[in-house]
This record gives sequence, C-alpha cells and structure tokens, in this order.
Amino acid sequence: MSPQAATTPDTTTGTEPAVALTDTSSKPITIEHETFGAPDDPAVLLVMGFGTQLLGWDADFCRMLAARGRYVIRYDNRDCGLSTKLDEHPVSLGDLITAVTSGDFERALAMAPYSLRDMAADGIAVLDQLGIDRAHVVGSSMGGMIAQRMAIEFPSRVLSLTSMMSSTGEPEYGQSTPEAQQVLFASRPADRDGYVATAVRELEWASRRYGDAAQLRAHAAANYDRAYYPAGVPRQLAAMILDGSRAQALSSLDVPTLVIHGLDDTLIDPSGGRRTAELVPNARLLLVEDMGHDRPRALWPRLIEAITEHTAIR
Repeated sequence: MSPQAATTPDTTTGTEPAVALTDTSSKPITIEHETFGAPDDPAVLLVMGFGTQLLGWDADFCRMLAARGRYVIRYDNRDCGLSTKLDEHPVSLGDLITAVTSGDFERALAMAPYSLRDMAADGIAVLDQLGIDRAHVVGSSMGGMIAQRMAIEFPSRVLSLTSMMSSTGEPEYGQSTPEAQQVLFASRPADRDGYVATAVRELEWASRRYGDAAQLRAHAAANYDRAYYPAGVPRQLAAMILDGSRAQALSSLDVPTLVIHGLDDTLIDPSGGRRTAELVPNARLLLVEDMGHDRPRALWPRLIEAITEHTAIR
C-alpha cells in the first residue's frame, strides 16, 4: 500500500498530461498527488490546509485508512509543495492583512489571483485524472473550507463530506486566540536550521496532552527539504479570507456530513466546528478531547474509525 506519485509528464512526448485546469488567472495548474490502497475501494480525497503540503496527511495515517478498505488520495494544493506556483502574482502578506483588517476588500480582491472555488476545482481535477466519478472528501483546517466548497460547487462529485478543525467563513465563529494568530503570521527564518527550530512555535495550537516538539521539528525538516515555498502563503490566505461566509450554502447542503473538531484547538476555535454542524442538515459532530489543531498519533485510531464509518456511505 505504498504511495504512487502522479507527476507531470513532458507533454511533448505524447504522454497524457497530469491534472490541469484554467483558474481565474488563466494559468494552467498542475496538482501533485499520491494514492494509497486499491483503486476499486471507495475513494477518500484528503484536502490539506493553509500553507501545508500533502505531508500534513501522514503517510502512516493514509496507510491505516487504506487498510480499512479505502482508496486514499492526498495532494498538494496549488502554491504549495510540488504543485504549480503562481510566482507571477506576488502578494505581500502585510499588505493583504492591512487591506482586510481596514475593510478595503476591493484592494484585497485585486491581490488574489484565484479563489477558494478554484482550489476546490483542483481537487475535482485530481479525481478526473484518476478516473473517479465520486469521492468522499475529507478536509482539514483550510482544507475543510475547500472541502465544503467542493460539496457546495460540485455536489454530484462528493459522496460525503468530513470537515475537520475548520469553520464556516463567518467572522464570529472559529476565531484564533491572539497568541495563535501571532504565531501563524510570524515570519520564519529562510535557512533550514532556523526554519526547523522555529517549528516548535506551533505547540501554541497543538494538543496540550500530545504536543511533541521533536515531531514538529521533524515535520518541518521534511517539508523544507521537499518544497520550501513561503511565497504561496499570502495567495492561499487571500483565497481563504475572501471566500467569505459559506453559511447560507452550507445550510442548503444535501450531502452526508461529519464535523470533527479538537477541543484544544486555539487556531480555529471549536465554535467553528459546532457552527458547521449546526448549519449542515443532519450533520454529525464529533468533538475530540486532547486534540488541538493537529492530529496526534495517539488519536489516529479514533479519527480513522470515525472517517471509516462515515465513508461507508455509498
């Protein structure tokens, strides 16, 4: 059950190109993805969060889920990992935050080369590449917002939705603590040693019981070595913030929905998960003790059991 990387072949050889679509910036987008398990099993598309590569879905977690009879797919969002980078659209994080906090949304919109809907379409394009008509979609953090947008915009492609440690886009729900927000937007050293050392800041929003500084540093090192690319962060942030409230659309969803949220989460307050479950008709809410804005290995069995049960829906 080892991963199989889907990379971009040289189209001049006549081989089939990898996932490509045209976004609002009219640039072809290629999405890097990996699979675990048997293609004949029900497909589970894992969507990762803000500025985080597909490595955020740990390979062992994916293998454990695949062992429960699921065809597991993880992928890099655009502007992250090995997927397409939009270097031709530089965005200053400081300028974006200033525009949003001052209410100058017209200026903020002008900075954003793509939307959260475009990012949702990337995931659908991955399914197209793999020949999958419908999949169970599991999104974490910003990935949960992308997964919600997939269910809203592409309902015929989504068998079920699992929104994990995420929110609805309504400003009164799921807010970060000031301390977590400060860590999220703090600059990090560009050199490898400095980047890895500062990963321990993320203990601010990790599980209080299971937070592990050594694991955070190891994860940061793996991500740095694979694809260090901070320039994509402001563009992803713009897409996330400018998506606005999904409340009305979520209240009209007709898809089996599971909402998972850790009670220790300080980056996206558990009110974000509660509100999501309140809005989506017949949604099931799972609040997890000893879980922050992370997925501690000790909690994997519970999370995988919940996802396996939910994705038994055909």
